Amino acid sequence: MTDLDPFTDLLDGPMYVVTAEAAGERAGCLVGFGSQCSIRPARFMVWLSKANRTFRVAEHAERLTVHLLRRDQHGLARLFGGETGDRIDKFTGIPWHPGPGGSPVLDEAPAWFVGRVENRIDGGDHVGFLLAPEAVENLAGDDGTAPLSLTDALDLDITPGHPVN
Repeated sequence: MTDLDPFTDLLDGPMYVVTAEAAGERAGCLVGFGSQCSIRPARFMVWLSKANRTFRVAEHAERLTVHLLRRDQHGLARLFGGETGDRIDKFTGIPWHPGPGGSPVLDEAPAWFVGRVENRIDGGDHVGFLLAPEAVENLAGDDGTAPLSLTDALDLDITPGHPVN
């Protein structure tokens, strides 16, 4: 099998916090695999690790919320990247509200969208969730604040809540 690291080491994409709600359960995690994948119709694909509780909740969710964080939002990155919902309620003590369809929206995120799950695609140790945007909010505007990137997250030295497969 060919190692992809020589290629992916050149990338520094944004990190996302993805949240889900299903059957009264909330979950969320820090995600590095996500991208817009269609212009017309607008679609976004986000990949969740099968090891995460967020994946188990998202399997049954009708919608997911994808949040961008500012690069200085270390606390939220550590909470959603370094803790597991198997041990704590990540939503206790942080401001959030239910978005369309009940999907949790983090109030401190400068930009987010709620997307209806149109399809789930098995990609190995991750599952891709194809999202059709239903609500979008950009509170950051054009303030020049860069979103949290992969390099920023690596610099925070976050130990994943679940082992990386």
